[in-house]
Amino acid sequence: MGVSWKDNITLADALERVADLLEAQDAMPFRVSAYRKAARTIAEWPQPAAELLAEKGEAGLRELPGVGRSIAAAVAELVRTGQLGLLQRLEDESSPERLLASVPGIGPELARRIHEELGVRTLEELEQAAHDGRLEAVEGFGPRRGQQVRELLEARLARSRRARARLREGAGEGPRPDIGLLLQVDEEYLRKARAGQLRTIAPRRFNPSGEAWLPVMRRTVDGWSIRALFSNTALAHQQDATHDWVVLYFDKDGDEGQCTVVTAHGGPLDGKRVVRGREVECLAYYGVESEEMEAPPPGA
Repeated sequence: MGVSWKDNITLADALERVADLLEAQDAMPFRVSAYRKAARTIAEWPQPAAELLAEKGEAGLRELPGVGRSIAAAVAELVRTGQLGLLQRLEDESSPERLLASVPGIGPELARRIHEELGVRTLEELEQAAHDGRLEAVEGFGPRRGQQVRELLEARLARSRRARARLREGAGEGPRPDIGLLLQVDEEYLRKARAGQLRTIAPRRFNPSGEAWLPVMRRTVDGWSIRALFSNTALAHQQDATHDWVVLYFDKDGDEGQCTVVTAHGGPLDGKRVVRGREVECLAYYGVESEEMEAPPPGA
C-alpha cells in the first residue's frame, strides 16, 4: 500500500475507513461503533500498537479498551502484511456504480452515466454534484429529481449520526461532559486549527477536489475521549459556518454522544461560544442572566 502501518494514526484511519464503509452499507450500528471506538483508542494510545503486537501478540492488543478479538486480528493483519482483507472486500463491494444505484430513483444505467460523465465515486461526491448543479446536467435528471436526491442523501448520510445524537442528548440520557470541559476543548481546537497546528483530513462530503482541509483533534480529558472537527454538513456550508461550527464526539465507559459548539448571534450570549441544546448551562457558565435568546440554527 505504500504506507507504514507502524504508526497508530495510520492504523486508526484504516479502522475509521472500515467503519465508514460498514455504515454506508447499513451494517449493524454496534459493529460500526466498535470500529470507531477501537480507532479512537489506538489513535490516542501512547505506545505504538505495532510494538505492543511484537511484545505480546494479539493478546496484547486485546488489552486495549474497546479492542476485541476480531479488531485485534485486523490490526495485526495491517501491521504484518500492510493490507486488510475486510477493508479490501468492503471497498470492492462499494464499487461506484453499485453504490450510486443504491440511491432510490437511480438505476444501474443512470448510475453508470453519473459515474462516467461526472467522475462521481461516492455518495458524498453525488451529494456535492446534486448541490452544485452538475447532476441536473446529466441526461435523465432535472430540478425535481435533483432535489429528491439531495433530500435522500442528506437523510441517509446523517441518519446514524442524528440517531446517536437523539439517544445521547435527548431527555438527558446518560452522562455528558460538563459545559466547561466542552468549551475548553472547543477553544483549543479553534486556536490550533486557525494556527495550522492540527492534522488535516480530506472529508468525503462537499469536497470534490479531495483537498485535506478539515483539521481533526483528539483529546482525553477527565476520562472523556473527545474528537473535534469543523462541521461539514450541507447546512454548515449554506450558512458559511464550516470554520465556526465545531462538532465534538465524546465517549467514556461506553457512554457516547456528540454536540455542536457555535458562536451565538444575538441575545445575552452574543459573540460567545455556545453548546447547542445546552444554552441554559452556558448562561450559568458565563455568569449571564437568563433572558430570551435566539437559538443557533438547527442541523449543525
